Amino acid sequence: MEKTKKTIYWWNRWTAISIVLMLMILTPILTILIKLFDKPGETWGHIVSHLLPVYFSNSVILLIGVGICTFLMGVSLAWIVSVYEFPGRKYFEWLLILPLAFPSYMMGYSYVGLLEYTGPVSSWLRNNFDIHFVGPIIDIMNMPGVIFILSISLFPYVYVLCRASFSQQSSTFREAAVLLGSSNPRVFTKIALPLARPAIAGGLALVGMEVLNDYGTIKYFGIDTFTSGIFRAWFSLGDINTAIYLSAILTLFVLVLIWLENLQRGNRRWTNRSDSSRPVKKIELSKPMRILLMLFCSVILSISFLFPLGQLILWVSETWRFVVDAEFGILIVRSFSLAMGSAVLIALLAIVLLYTVRINPLRWIRYITKTASIGYAIPGAVIAVGVMVPMMKLDHFLNQFLYEGAGLLFSGTIFIVIFSYIIRFLAVGYNAIDSGFQKTGVSVNEIARSLGASPFRTLLKIDLPLIRNSIAAGILLAFVDIMKELPLTLILRPFNFNTLATKAFDMATNEMIAESANASLVVVLTGIIPVILLNNVISSKKLAEKKKNEVK
Repeated sequence: MEKTKKTIYWWNRWTAISIVLMLMILTPILTILIKLFDKPGETWGHIVSHLLPVYFSNSVILLIGVGICTFLMGVSLAWIVSVYEFPGRKYFEWLLILPLAFPSYMMGYSYVGLLEYTGPVSSWLRNNFDIHFVGPIIDIMNMPGVIFILSISLFPYVYVLCRASFSQQSSTFREAAVLLGSSNPRVFTKIALPLARPAIAGGLALVGMEVLNDYGTIKYFGIDTFTSGIFRAWFSLGDINTAIYLSAILTLFVLVLIWLENLQRGNRRWTNRSDSSRPVKKIELSKPMRILLMLFCSVILSISFLFPLGQLILWVSETWRFVVDAEFGILIVRSFSLAMGSAVLIALLAIVLLYTVRINPLRWIRYITKTASIGYAIPGAVIAVGVMVPMMKLDHFLNQFLYEGAGLLFSGTIFIVIFSYIIRFLAVGYNAIDSGFQKTGVSVNEIARSLGASPFRTLLKIDLPLIRNSIAAGILLAFVDIMKELPLTLILRPFNFNTLATKAFDMATNEMIAESANASLVVVLTGIIPVILLNNVISSKKLAEKKKNEVK
């Protein structure tokens, strides 16, 4: 008896849309690859001789310095809150994620204000102890200062992933090691740390991408990197070909980071495969040690969030009467509308990509949809350059051959900004909604299809109601990331168009730091929302795992 082969009709509207989206996401990379065949710009020789070594060395120093600092802070804090019991541990678990709500360039503004001669610290020392400083208490307008600011802003990437890893590790390993005479430090270095290697590598890769993407901090602190070089080549020198070449080098940096992370992880498993594993039981310490751990977490939280937030609130209390007006209200509405509209579009496109995989179970379809994660790895300045070039060509074509005098229909309009946001942050919505699809499974979907429902009706009536929470999470996370985005918006925004992020940056660079705090505070407070959401997700997973083990 012959077996009948199941025929999969892969070509449909869903597949076509997914391929178009893939090409859209790859637009920046394809543009840069094509433009590399053109001759370099007139200033390329000067940049290679005098500036390129500086860009390279500063970028490497930042990557290494911030990588080491975030590793030390993130791993140590994750181990402390996951393993030891001390006062306030449950609160520190989520409070230590709050620095993610603080864009690094706004953190930099706050610390410059805190430490300057007229800042609150110097004023307090002068008024109460007659201690005087010449200039700022500590000069952070240098490379160590940038490493410090970026580290306290980005260490939660490592902390969150390592905390999840340490919390999920089985207590069986630790108990066996203790019975063999190993101390807690040895258990950490020989067992817990190797098991957490994928989480550490993933966190450090995210940190490295954010360091390479940063523009606001390095611009304000006067440190030259590839991102600042792209801005200089485009805006100051007017040499777009040189900006393309610098973008290609920066993209290569990012690809090397991704390759190193994948190389380190490989195909090896670093998790416990036993279903009977029990979560790690918190270790009781002596009272002095409990107080010491509480103080350590309090100091890190204060340095990375409370002090800069306090400085922003102080500035706002002094300047809001002169800044908060009808125009500021329009700025808030414009920023929120732009971010929310872009986030909703991102969620819709992510749903299309994921549903295409659901109705077309072919491996290469899955690979196409996975390109959604590429955009988040590409620095904003590179995306801006890679999108602006084809849009300018398209506008030139429309003006020359179709409708003379049409003006800028795509480049220089809000369309290109939203288009670039989709490329940059589609991965954020994609990953959040993908988790919802994975939880629902395909059985319900297949039953609906077998009863004659069309794919669109099945999606509308079955899938979307089941994953509505994941869709809301994806929209929220994309919304907050767009609110904080700076380099991409600076390059592509229409003339005289500002968001809260660009307004804060423009005011700070024009020595109006106190006034910029009003826009900065709105961005920071908005960023706290997904931090709380992220903690709830992690906590719910831990609770479900605990109940599962109790049942067993």
